[in-house]
Amino acid sequence: MNGFYPVFLQLKGRRCLIIGGGRIAERKLLGLLNAGADDVWIISPDVTPRIAALAADGTIHCCLRAYEAGDLEGTRLLFAATDDKRLNTEAAAAAERMGIWVNTADEAGKGSFISPSTLRRGDLLFAVTASGASPALSQHIKQELEAHYGAEYEEISAALRRLRERVVREVEDEQKRQNILKLAAEDAARHKRYDRNIDEWLIRLLHRTDRRHT
Repeated sequence: MNGFYPVFLQLKGRRCLIIGGGRIAERKLLGLLNAGADDVWIISPDVTPRIAALAADGTIHCCLRAYEAGDLEGTRLLFAATDDKRLNTEAAAAAERMGIWVNTADEAGKGSFISPSTLRRGDLLFAVTASGASPALSQHIKQELEAHYGAEYEEISAALRRLRERVVREVEDEQKRQNILKLAAEDAARHKRYDRNIDEWLIRLLHRTDRRHT
């Protein structure tokens, strides 16, 4: 048993701090931005050109200096991603004492969470991890998922979201709602079949559901 509990975090409006400005820090930063984080701070004497550009256009906050203990104040999530193992360990320990979720780039076991390999297709989000045993295996599985779940799933998931909102609002019977949404998901996943016109799609699903249960 790996001892990790899978969870997806809502990071909007929550301060996220990355200590470090190199390649690993940049990768963590892009992952946070893709997840919708909007209060991201980088602290490092030097940063990559990509990080510098994101700081220059106001997407993130960047302090070009060394980490100080007071930098953790108000932080909800921390990535210790410098090339100084001792600094990462010290920052992680301080964060743990303050109840801050922390990930250390050099030793996954030293932090309170690990970052899985992720694949996003609109609202559809896959996360894969081998719990530190084999990052290469996680990447391999991610590549298989990329091949199977292509870019078309962005539109599929968006259509299913719009349909669900309509069904929840307009269909009172709970069992009927479940049947409609299950049928829609089957159509979309198995046959890539859905209708951009939600009204027409819902009417057809209602007729099919009624036929199945009469």
